Amino acid sequence: MGNYFLRRLLSAIPVLLGITVIVFLIMSMIPGDPATAILGAYATPDNVAKINKDLGLDQPLVSQYFIWLSNMLQGDFGRSYSLNRPVIDEILERFNATLILAGVSFVLCAALGIIAGVVSAARQFSLADKGITLVVLLGISIPSFFLGMMMILLFAINLRWLPVSGMYAIYGGGDLPDLLKHLVMPAVALASVATGVIARLSRSAMLEVLRQDYIRTARAKGVNEHQVIWKHALKAAMVSIIPVLGIQAGFVLSGAVYIEMVFQWPGVGKMLVEAILKRDILLVQGGVVFVAACYVLFNIAVDMLQSWLDPRIKA
Repeated sequence: MGNYFLRRLLSAIPVLLGITVIVFLIMSMIPGDPATAILGAYATPDNVAKINKDLGLDQPLVSQYFIWLSNMLQGDFGRSYSLNRPVIDEILERFNATLILAGVSFVLCAALGIIAGVVSAARQFSLADKGITLVVLLGISIPSFFLGMMMILLFAINLRWLPVSGMYAIYGGGDLPDLLKHLVMPAVALASVATGVIARLSRSAMLEVLRQDYIRTARAKGVNEHQVIWKHALKAAMVSIIPVLGIQAGFVLSGAVYIEMVFQWPGVGKMLVEAILKRDILLVQGGVVFVAACYVLFNIAVDMLQSWLDPRIKA
């Protein structure tokens, strides 16, 4: 297991390096001059030249990349000029909010998706199977941001059951119940598509396992149907379901960007959009690389769990 983990960790290094190159090149191609955006009305040629020199933007593009990469490997993500604070401090502070939203959404979509898939497979062609399939198709078809806006219109504006936006109430609140009330709509909206995908693939994996000979043998021996489904069949199907969970975790993490904008959730996604509009290059680059690194590490953890369930994967 240790050797397998080391191989997976080493294989992640080229991926992360590739991400840094892509992010850096994309940011370098964005129209506009960062120095002009920083100075605003004070953007004289002399001031622009001075800012470009201070930020290292007067050097060749390759040199800029290696300076940025070298600093980042030492833990220095640079300093955000729009916020006037270290980039890593801002990312870590915002990531707490994103982690809460994405974590709750992922747990929600994983639990609901697996349960729906198992029930649908265990009762194939029944009314429950058809109903779950319909709900799953609707969940996959409706974009998360559109669902979020409809939820705001219904539950926040018309019914006034839930707050419109933010993570906590502006006045008062700040406790766990207040957080949960603000979390309900964005978490459900973010989890909707991933829940449908997990449910469909869980159903397929369960149907394949339920056709195996050892499942028929267990039933012939009189093993309780509940144990056959939830203990034996689900455990075998999890080998196929776990990689899907890893992929959907990335979808949830990336989908948090537009959900955070819809609900004004103060996370990394909202920070990145604001930083792009302000042309804050270091903040955008640091935020994207940090989120990508978290996604890669999560996928390594998923691979480790899958190899634990199926030792043949390590071969």
